[in-house]
Amino acid sequence: MRKTTKRKFAPVPKTKKGVPKKYVAGAKNPKAREKEILRTAKLYRQGKLTPAMMNRISKKRSKS
Repeated sequence: MRKTTKRKFAPVPKTKKGVPKKYVAGAKNPKAREKEILRTAKLYRQGKLTPAMMNRISKKRSKS
């Protein structure tokens, strides 16, 4: 039986709220993008993110 260890990721620069800076770079409104990412993550963790919501978010992200 092989024991697995937790994966380690290299540290990346983050915003004050903890979102990687690459995720908000190039946005017309970085604070709004950051809030949307945090809101989506919270819903996902709670298990309340519906497929319809995810489609709407995905479409909005690809547009901006």
